[in-house]
Order: sequence, then C-alpha cells, then structure tokens
Amino acid sequence: MITLGQIDSVLKRHFSDVLSAIIADRVHANIQNGIAVAYSGGLDSTVLLMLTIDFARERSLPVFAFHIHHGLSLNADNWLVHCQSFCKEEKIAFSAIKVDVNKVGKLGVEAAARDERYRALGGLCAEKQLALILTGHHQDDQAETVLLQLLRGSGVAGLSGMDLFHYAPGLLGNSDVLLARPLLNQSKQALVDHATKNKMVFVEDESNLDSKFARNALRLQVMPMLSRISHSYAERVVRSAQHMQSAKKLLNELAQLDLAKFLIDDGLDLVQMRNLSHERVDNVLRFWLSSLQVRMPSTARLSEMRKQLFEARDDARITIHHDGIQIHRYKNKIMAEFQQLKDAEMIIPIEFAWNGDPVMHFPQFYGSLHFERSCFGVDALWLQKQKLSLRPRQGGERLRLAANRPTRDIKSHFQTLKIPFWQRSRLPILCADEKLLHASLVGTEASFCQEGRTDLINIRWQAEI
Repeated sequence: MITLGQIDSVLKRHFSDVLSAIIADRVHANIQNGIAVAYSGGLDSTVLLMLTIDFARERSLPVFAFHIHHGLSLNADNWLVHCQSFCKEEKIAFSAIKVDVNKVGKLGVEAAARDERYRALGGLCAEKQLALILTGHHQDDQAETVLLQLLRGSGVAGLSGMDLFHYAPGLLGNSDVLLARPLLNQSKQALVDHATKNKMVFVEDESNLDSKFARNALRLQVMPMLSRISHSYAERVVRSAQHMQSAKKLLNELAQLDLAKFLIDDGLDLVQMRNLSHERVDNVLRFWLSSLQVRMPSTARLSEMRKQLFEARDDARITIHHDGIQIHRYKNKIMAEFQQLKDAEMIIPIEFAWNGDPVMHFPQFYGSLHFERSCFGVDALWLQKQKLSLRPRQGGERLRLAANRPTRDIKSHFQTLKIPFWQRSRLPILCADEKLLHASLVGTEASFCQEGRTDLINIRWQAEI
C-alpha cells in the first residue's frame, strides 16, 4: 500500500523534474530574476506555491506570488488577507491587483474574469521582469477542459486541452513570459494528499459549488459518474488530448509550409490558395489568424470568411471585421489590417501655414506631410504665403501630374497606382487657397510646379498605418 509520505515524495520529485526541464528548455538564461506563481489561496495554488518555494530555495531563486482580486465573492477581501499573510510567513514577495469584471459583454462572468486575471498576471510579470509564471492546473482540470470543448463541438485545437507550457501574448498581454503548468499530469487527489500531509491551510471558493457554471456542473455532477463507470477515465481523456496535441502539431507544420508558399509581400496569394481543399484553406487561415494573435473564429464564421474571400465576384470589395482587425481581399491577395481607423471624410479640415518645417504631423489623418528640397516642385516662398488646408476628399477632384499628361480624377490615379480601396478613404488632399495642390500618395498638381532649380519643394504624404 502506497503511503501519503510516498505520494508526497513522488509529487515533489515529479514537480522538480518537470519544472527543471521547462526552465532548461525555454527560460534558462532569464530565470535568475525569479519565478512567478498565480496564487488564489485555494488548494491547488497553495500546493503549487509551496512546491515552487522548495524548488526555488534549493537554487537560490526568488519567488513572487501574484494574487488577482476579482471582487466577485463576498469573501474576496478575506482571501486577499489570507494570501498576504501566508506569503509574509513564508518570506516571499507578494503582489495583488484588483480587477473589474462587471462589464462582461458577450463573454460571460467566467470568461471575463479569466481574461482580466491573465492580463493582470502578465502585467505583474512585466513589472517584475519575470520570464516564467506557473499556474496550478492539474490532470482533472485538463480532463474538464477537454470534456467542455467536446460539448462545444470543438476541433483538434480545442480538444488538445491545455499545453504544459507555452507563450500566450494574446492572453497575458506580454510576449516575453512563458506560462507553465508543471502539475498538469498530476491528479487532484495527489494534490489533496500533499496538502493533507503537510497540513496546508487554504481557502475554499464557494463559487466552485455553483452548478450554473458549465465547468462546475461537469466537476460536480458528470465527472463523479464517469469515475464510477471508469475509475481512470481522467487519465484516458488526457491521453486523448495528447493525441490531439500531436495532430495539432502536424496541422500546424502543414500550415507553416503552406503559409511560406502563399505569403507574398503583405498578404496571402489567393490564386494559389484556390487549388487547395476547403479543409486545407481553413487550416492556413487559422494558422495565419493565430500568427496575428487574434481570437479563433468559430467553424461557421471561418466558413463564411472563406466563402466571402474566395467566392465573391472579382470586382467586389471584400472587408471582414474580426476581433479588432480588418481582413481585405484586393488584387487576388488576402490582407489584414490591425487598426480600425476613421475614414478621412469624417475628419474636419485643418487650416495651416507652412513655415519651412521639413515635416508636419497630422494625427487626425494618421500621417505627416513632408516638404523636401528638390529640383522639381513648388516654389518655397510661394508656398509659405499660401493659406493651406488638409482635408478629406469630397469626390470629383482632378489632378494633372505633369504638363504633358492629361488631367485625371483622383479615383483613376488610385487605380493606376494600385492603392488598396480601404486606404483611399483615409487619404487627405492638400489645398492652397481652395485649389487642389497635392493628393496623398498620388502627387502634386503640375500647374503649381517648376523645375530646374535646387530650392523647390517636393510635397510627400507619409501614412503612419
């Protein structure tokens, strides 16, 4: 019969081996600043914190306990006091942040609290310059996660469950921090036994008993029944997740190969991608969106994206809004833009005078006017006397770029220069006494220009997007 002491010894050895391997593999050079632990005060995080303290003391590494106060429980203040006192007794650094999860939107309380918690943890790691943060997820948590994803109809990525360690800049808001779960292959019972043997004091979150939350309902109602049917079901569910992780890795490797083939300049080659199956296109799009660090669309949403990008008529202007980015189709390319900016037509004209400055910044229009000495351009003294205005296009403006070239409307110039349609509405025009002087990214009206002198001014617009 295995005793609590033997279980305790096995758990400590396993934890030390796993964490040592993670550090050696990913953060060896940056570990001297210390290890962060997400510490709620509950059983799991208390066991994690104590194991980490033992591990770190053997290696003379500092430990930082980070507590996130969600304010969702009447006991939240008491939990904060408990965690603070515990860390004081153990003589380790403690930091706490209160977050607001009242505005949950479409996420729901659980998801909103999770997002705020991880964002706060990432901020604390940045503040303390820490490269590694640990969470107390264990094997039963992994089984819960996989079962939840199965109920949601998730694909390979969802059914892969949680990774042992990974970088999560979208979650933590910090690309330099490794998020690790060194207890992921240990059962909940092993943690309970460890806490019992070492007489650990921890808090109980009453919300864990509320079955209105899907995860709690699984833990309290479904998983005990599964355990009666198959005692080691959690291990087998986790094993399936590991198979899914292998499949996900292969899909990602295929997507990397495809992306390297189809990525041209600043977009994806739509023509070449048309030769792929729908499944392979979806795989590339998922990987591409993942590289942009945005939320994964649902299967139905991704299918609709693919149809718009690949099946709309050739002259259609396709723009898809997703999680803070815009996805455009233009000239047989799929392109993404991170900022959703105001169109120039919504901005009030700005009147100004030019006093010889080489650059004038106009944040309202997301760019700058550059005035550069040239042998072709407008007379500098003349330009300084003009009443200038930077304004949105109204439509119908016409411009001639050279004396021997015809006057054309701005739209035709845009088409010739292959300026993407979504950028055109943001580009301002420069007027001198109400006459069109310069069109952004197109050029200066030829009737105002001279040549053959070295003191002329070439006007150029530099967009900052």
